[in-house]
Parts: sequence; C-alpha cells; structure tokens
Amino acid sequence: MVSNRALNSIRTPIGSTKEHKLRSIVYATVLGIIMGVAAKLVDNASINPIFDNIGGRLGIWVFTATLLSVFSCSPKWASANVFAFFVSMLAVYYVYTTLFLKFFPGKAILFWGICALISPVCAYVMWYARGKGFISAAILSLPITLLLAEGYELRNAYLPIHTHYYLIPWLYAIYILMVVILLAAIPKNKRNLLVGLSLAMILCWIFVQWDVLGRMFGGMNGVL
Repeated sequence: MVSNRALNSIRTPIGSTKEHKLRSIVYATVLGIIMGVAAKLVDNASINPIFDNIGGRLGIWVFTATLLSVFSCSPKWASANVFAFFVSMLAVYYVYTTLFLKFFPGKAILFWGICALISPVCAYVMWYARGKGFISAAILSLPITLLLAEGYELRNAYLPIHTHYYLIPWLYAIYILMVVILLAAIPKNKRNLLVGLSLAMILCWIFVQWDVLGRMFGGMNGVL
C-alpha cells in the first residue's frame, strides 16, 4: 500500500466545501447526459459521419474523463465525478437505444459497462497526473498514449471499402487537438510535459507494433 504521505508528495488534495463537491458531481452528471444525447443523435453516418466515428471510439471519452479527473479537488472526488459522468452518459445512450429504437446491443453494453465500472480506479490514478515528479509524468503519458495509438490506427479504419476514407485527415486533426489540449492543461511544468510526451511516444510505438488496442478490445470500440 502507498502511504498518504507518499501520494501527497506527488499532489496534495485541494480543500473544498461540501457544496462545491456536490456541484462537481452535478456538473459531471449533466455533462454525461449532454454527451450521451449528442452521441445518440450523431449515431447515424448520414447525419455527419465524422462525429459518429469520434463518438464510437475510446479517445473522446478518455479525453473527457481525464480532464474531469485532473481538475477535481481530490482523487476520491475524481473517481466520483468520472463514475457519475459515465453512468449518466451510458444510461441516456442505451435507455434511448433500448426503449425507442427497440434494439439491445448486448456486447456494446457489456463493453462500456466494464469501462464505467473500472473508471473510478482510473480516475483516482489519473488525478495525480497534474502533480509533480516522474510518476505524474508517467501517468500523464497514459491517456496521451491511447490517443496517439488510436489516432494512428485510424489509417486502417475504413479499409478496404474506403467509403469514408476522406474523413481520416479530419479525424487525425481532432485526435492531435485532444493531445495538445491535455498537454497544455495538465502538466505543471515543462519537464513533466516533455517526459510525459516522450514516454507516450515510446508506449505508442509499442501499442502499434503489437496491436495492443486491437488485442485488448477486439474492435469493440471501433479501433479497426
């Protein structure tokens, strides 16, 4: 077990009132509802396929959860906020799908349900990405790695049909923008930024070479 003293040396929880903490839960829940509705509305390639192809992958959700985590007042509240976000988002999305579209995507619900269940643990760890030292930089590299690896794999996303092959440069741009935002918002200093980015690039190379995302998710999140 890691002691509180060791964790506090990385990043110390921010003092906050009970009202502020509850308000953060409400904001996270509302954000989840809004993004769940948005994801359902664009879940149709005839509307705008670029949004559909972003919403169906892990990147946008990891990006949002990372920002919710690091800007929470403590790791415990990061866990609570991110869990509230995923539960509200998935509830809106799949309740609509089941009740109004009369469709029950069991495998997708299981996949995203597992993501929601493990999200509090991930959020607790991710909160320390905005701290100091090598551990913070290493944690920062994790969401950057996923975004870089998933973004890179988009080169194969529409092969061999090429129906929406023209979207790939736009999707690349969105993934790069998410990476830039995380690198601009999270690290407390240039050293953490450089170390985190360097580690992410190394891990990304490993992910791509050994098809880590494909092996882990088997296409469930639209990686391939």
